[in-house]
Amino acid sequence: MENAFDALLKAAGDRKLPPVDQWQPERVGDIDIRIASDGRWFHEGTEIKRQRLVVLFATILRRDADGYCLVTPVEKLRIRVDDAPFVAVDMEFASEGRERRLILTTNVGDHVLVDAAHPITVENNQGEPRPYVEVRDGLRALIARSVFYRLVDLGEVRDGMLEVWSSGSRFVLGGV
Repeated sequence: MENAFDALLKAAGDRKLPPVDQWQPERVGDIDIRIASDGRWFHEGTEIKRQRLVVLFATILRRDADGYCLVTPVEKLRIRVDDAPFVAVDMEFASEGRERRLILTTNVGDHVLVDAAHPITVENNQGEPRPYVEVRDGLRALIARSVFYRLVDLGEVRDGMLEVWSSGSRFVLGGV
């Protein structure tokens, strides 16, 4: 287990993304691209089935005051996102208790070490928990139900709250 974790940790650190935060293109518009709440991408109502294209688009995704957009040095195109742009679909961990480190993997290949800069938050939606992890620069991933159940299994109850630790930070998953 430790070798798989270390490989994911290295992959998380090695991934180079375009500097979308530095690009301020003059040409701004909209494009009929939508990211559904389950992480599927659609263009003009048709699902984009080429995963490599989705992964490429995800690298130029940015969240601005006017919403989510795909950004290049020459163009910024606003898109629609139903919930979060990514979904955390897998999890690995190393160590136990307060020494534990969690890595979540998204549907677009991001590996996120859960820590103070990449926290897990749980929102309540009509009595149902909606767990998220901060991926990068205001972009977050909805944590898939199966991954959330694994997090709950790792959790410990303290003062009526279910908590999990990662990278020295405490994250509350909910009340019990």
